[in-house]
Amino acid sequence: MALDGSFLRQLKHELEEQILDARVDKVHQVSREELILILRTRNGNLKLYISAGADSPRIHLTHTSFENPKTPPMFCMLMRKHLTGARIIALEQEGLDRILKIIFETHNEMGDVVRISGILEIMGRHSNFIVVDQDGRVIDSIKRVDDTMSSVRTVLPGVRYVLPPAQDKLLLTKANVDELMERILSGKDVPLSKAILNSVQGVSPLVCREISNYVFAGDDRVLSQMDPVHLERLRVFLGQVQDRVKNYRGTPTALIDAQGKPADFSFLEIHQYGTSMASRQYESYSQLLDQFYTQRDHVQRMKHRSADLLKFLSNTSDRILRKLNLQKQELEDCAQREVWKMYGDILSANLYTLKKGDREAVLPNFYEEDMPMVTIPLDVRKTPSQNAQKYYAEYRKADTAEKKLRELIQQGESEYQYIDSVFDALTRASAIDELSAIRSELEQQGYLRTQNRKGMKPQKLNPKKYLSDDGFTILVGRNNMQNDQLTLKDSHGRDMWFHTKNIPGSHTIVVSNGQDIPDSTLTQAAVLAATNSRAVESSQVPVDYTQIKNIKKPRGSKPGMVIYTVYQTAYVTPDLELEKRLRIE
Repeated sequence: MALDGSFLRQLKHELEEQILDARVDKVHQVSREELILILRTRNGNLKLYISAGADSPRIHLTHTSFENPKTPPMFCMLMRKHLTGARIIALEQEGLDRILKIIFETHNEMGDVVRISGILEIMGRHSNFIVVDQDGRVIDSIKRVDDTMSSVRTVLPGVRYVLPPAQDKLLLTKANVDELMERILSGKDVPLSKAILNSVQGVSPLVCREISNYVFAGDDRVLSQMDPVHLERLRVFLGQVQDRVKNYRGTPTALIDAQGKPADFSFLEIHQYGTSMASRQYESYSQLLDQFYTQRDHVQRMKHRSADLLKFLSNTSDRILRKLNLQKQELEDCAQREVWKMYGDILSANLYTLKKGDREAVLPNFYEEDMPMVTIPLDVRKTPSQNAQKYYAEYRKADTAEKKLRELIQQGESEYQYIDSVFDALTRASAIDELSAIRSELEQQGYLRTQNRKGMKPQKLNPKKYLSDDGFTILVGRNNMQNDQLTLKDSHGRDMWFHTKNIPGSHTIVVSNGQDIPDSTLTQAAVLAATNSRAVESSQVPVDYTQIKNIKKPRGSKPGMVIYTVYQTAYVTPDLELEKRLRIE
């Protein structure tokens, strides 16, 4: 992520306006690497979130609610001892390093006024939050680092605090543009973005690529390919970036990918991704970080909570496929049954010419016009009549097996389609309640053991609700059980039903209220059906649609499975922006 030194400078300036002179009211440690300071200010209470997590080190004000552990960790108890009642008197940043120092003023056990520093080091997996006394010695840290973990720098109680080793780079806020240009261009012949990253302190790879994107108008070339026009563009844009960093003129900007998931953020407006990512601007850096990580953490929690279901569905799907392949192989073997019946008939017609002990019988095949001779293997232990009956028995067995195998194969293919539809619903689930509903469905169908949930009522999950530009309500099921409820119980004969053709997806209903549905609404409903399906990243997706009165559910079929014979097919391209614009619930 692009929480670089320049971004931290903007964030520090913003926090200074909000938390300076605030007093620490409470301290909570919500996880091993996350700390919450409840601050009391003249304008009310604020929550300052501090994380030293390897994947998301950061500091910002937050409105997110966290669940505190029943027993506070030892580090939390120590912070309560030293910081409760302390006043924040300053925020300091080491150059443009990703190191932010919060200076607290408090009283020690003797009643003397002392200063304590909370130092957040944002350094990937080496991130840490270190509390240092006024003599520069470590009181404690969220992550202790001894000499077995680092031979360069230890972080232990009582050890004098030293800064991480400095990098040989020019400070963006101190060096002038000419100095920056000279350092960038004097290095190896590497891509411009890499040259900037190696030369300038406080800018992330994202910002370096953005500068190169501006210089080369959408490209990233090596230094030797730069001409005077490129050099002038570099000078201009470097000056603009420097001005924004020095004078706190950045814009809190997040990047959102095509699936609506948070991808990155910066203090600059980012244009290097073109239309493949959307930009979203925020009123403050704290709001940006709070919402960005809340949404990203939600996505990660969804992946974690759905992992067992995904694994179960994948294993179940593989098992069904293996079983189907074996059954189809057995069905191919049954194709020999007519040969076995023919052998029985030929032997029965020629019993008088055979005797027990013969290994084979060479007899005319009267089923063919020129009656060619056919060789029939015989069991030497059986009489000619018993050999004939053996072939008849094989015929009857294969005939019965074929009928049963066709039935089992049809059931297996239906089950495979059902598991595939559940898998699709699971991959598109965006809320914990949706995961619970899918789990409950699998329990009802006998795939999962029913869990004991005493005192817990399943929360009612409503379908997705949209409003077309013509004012018609469009409902989309979230899972197979809800698809059945929408299509078979909640809809009426003149409502219009949509579903992707031969592709797992949601049942989509346009509520007609007895009115004629305009073509524009039908088109939007078809787009929503395609967007809420496995074909969301495809184009020209076939979507079948028909009135609800034409939909039937076969007896004993799985949830979500319906049949229809009267329908039309539209070819549409999924549109996530339209889906967001029309959605109301």
